[in-house]
Amino acid sequence: MRIGLLIYGSLDTLSGGYLYDRKLVEHLREAGDSVEIVSLPWRSYPAHLADNLSLRLYRRLRDLSVDILLQDELNHPSLALVNWRLRRLQPRCPLISIVHHLRSSERHPRRLLPLYRTVERAYLRTVDGFIFNSRTTRQAVAALRGESENLAPLGGVIAYPAADHLPVPDERAAEELIGARRSGPGPLRILFVGNLIPRKGLHYLITALSRQPKADWLLDVVGDEAVDSAYATALRRQIGAAGLEGNIRLHGCVSDAELAQQYRAAHLLAVLSYEGFGIVYLEAMAFGLPVLAGIHGGAGEIVDSGVNGFLVEPADAAETAAHLSALAGDRERLAALGRNARRRFASHPRWADSAAAVRAYLAAIVQ
Repeated sequence: MRIGLLIYGSLDTLSGGYLYDRKLVEHLREAGDSVEIVSLPWRSYPAHLADNLSLRLYRRLRDLSVDILLQDELNHPSLALVNWRLRRLQPRCPLISIVHHLRSSERHPRRLLPLYRTVERAYLRTVDGFIFNSRTTRQAVAALRGESENLAPLGGVIAYPAADHLPVPDERAAEELIGARRSGPGPLRILFVGNLIPRKGLHYLITALSRQPKADWLLDVVGDEAVDSAYATALRRQIGAAGLEGNIRLHGCVSDAELAQQYRAAHLLAVLSYEGFGIVYLEAMAFGLPVLAGIHGGAGEIVDSGVNGFLVEPADAAETAAHLSALAGDRERLAALGRNARRRFASHPRWADSAAAVRAYLAAIVQ
């Protein structure tokens, strides 16, 4: 197959969504397909909306020699009108959207949400099919896209992300890690992994931790501070105001090997974000770590609250603090949750499985 993939910026961008796209591209190319990457520059949301008026963009997509055009749904503000023009071409290639999560599912100022919903709905109605990263994401798309006599049924494939891109431990090594966490002394070592942006909810976690005795915990933060420098600065102020500089370490971006070492050293992953799926939760479980996750979004498809972690309302600092306090004082419970987390990882599809499902879906469309 000849496949196009439309993204913002670089395919090497550090995020779960771009990792998903990279693993898919790798699989397609290894299977003998050609994949042409079409990159649009990162700009503001209003500037992306203006892309719809660009004849250059329309002609660039119109003239692609591909059998099918994949579009990362992140690009939706640039494509809502462009896609309508592409659909009028005869013959034309199918347009397939890769949906990690919807922008309109995130927390936004109330005045902006109607705009985001309108633009995103318009985009979702222009594509011929979908690649969903979870059932939760599929449900969100179905609800926003709606139904009408002019719309085809919601077609697509659910292909879950995986975590075997990291050097994960085997079963024996994972059990050794879990045992060491149970018997080892010292404070509860909490790990946060994610770009430092408001949606990831690190400020909520810091608020909850500020209620705990400082001797009981340490927090390691792995993630890019440059994505939203103003938010990163606000986090540093929050840490300083609470007097937590000695408890919280900001590591910035790290390599996969360094990230794996962070997972090995931690007792618990805590990321209170809205996620369409949440690859970091599965990564942590590969190392036998329980997960503290936000209750909204796709985390509930991985985290079974009370079994391999807990789902919390991100803004409820008291609830989060209660779970952290309980786990800090009960290492046997921590180990039991960790074993269940590792079992959850072991039962999950690998990248090759999910990418093969996507390729089969695309091949059926092209044929």
